[in-house]
Amino acid sequence: MQQDEVAARVRQVIDAAGVSAREFARRIVIDPSKLSRSLNGTRRFTAAELARIADIGAVDVGWLLSSAAGADPDAAGRTAAGASVTASPVRSPSAPRPPVPSPEGGRPLQIVRETVRLIAERGFHAVRVADIAAACRTSTAAIHYHFPGRDELLEAAVRWCMDEDTRRRADATAGTRHAGDELRLLIELQTPRTEQQRRQWCVWLDLWAEAARSTMVGRLHGEYYRQWRGTVADVIRRGVEQGVFRPVDADGASLALTALIDGLASQVLATEPGGRDDGVPGTGAQAMHDALTAHVDACLTAPTAD
Repeated sequence: MQQDEVAARVRQVIDAAGVSAREFARRIVIDPSKLSRSLNGTRRFTAAELARIADIGAVDVGWLLSSAAGADPDAAGRTAAGASVTASPVRSPSAPRPPVPSPEGGRPLQIVRETVRLIAERGFHAVRVADIAAACRTSTAAIHYHFPGRDELLEAAVRWCMDEDTRRRADATAGTRHAGDELRLLIELQTPRTEQQRRQWCVWLDLWAEAARSTMVGRLHGEYYRQWRGTVADVIRRGVEQGVFRPVDADGASLALTALIDGLASQVLATEPGGRDDGVPGTGAQAMHDALTAHVDACLTAPTAD
């Protein structure tokens, strides 16, 4: 089948899902630019990407390829990624597969979520594909069907963390007009008080170390921090316009604040969860929050008129 025909069928799947291409890229856990290039015919979809598209879109891989149907990796007769698949009737993109148990969000997202959870608990290099398969109650073949290599699985996990973090920030600050309130909301989101927040920070700490060794993770790390610092800089810039903040260099202030958040969070993560704050900056979540608030008040908040 010609590459443009595959792209056309993927477009049908996206249309049937009723979401934007960027949102669909988030659901299949790939870089939106890769999806865009594949849809435009300048890049080929990989076998694993087509498997994830089929899973999220509830269609057969065979329908996407027109000549074959992808075996369900969770059923008997699984196929490893890249293996040939056998012919089967073609279904429309809106027609569901035969009833089979499916985890919430589809198998690819379940795999990514469980990978992130295990990375937070053990560290990336201590997590085996067999551990992920056991957590998903499936086989290692199913994992490799969607994510053939360890690097691809790590990239998907990093991208999912980035997208989830961005989504949570957007949800929390939606409708907030006062820049000072918005900045404090962002600080609260970055303070690891809950188990979920600590888990997220544990993943980031592990990925920082991996970014120093991996070009791919380093690229994603740089992409995420450009977005994160840009978000903070935009809030500070609006605060200056509102008269809430002093007329500071927004980019420089953002760099300083995000660096302080990272440094304090790494100290909080080194303490036991629920440990008491003893007044030493960075030893507990509340101490971290107080230090960040004090920094904002001292370096950013505009003085009030007497």
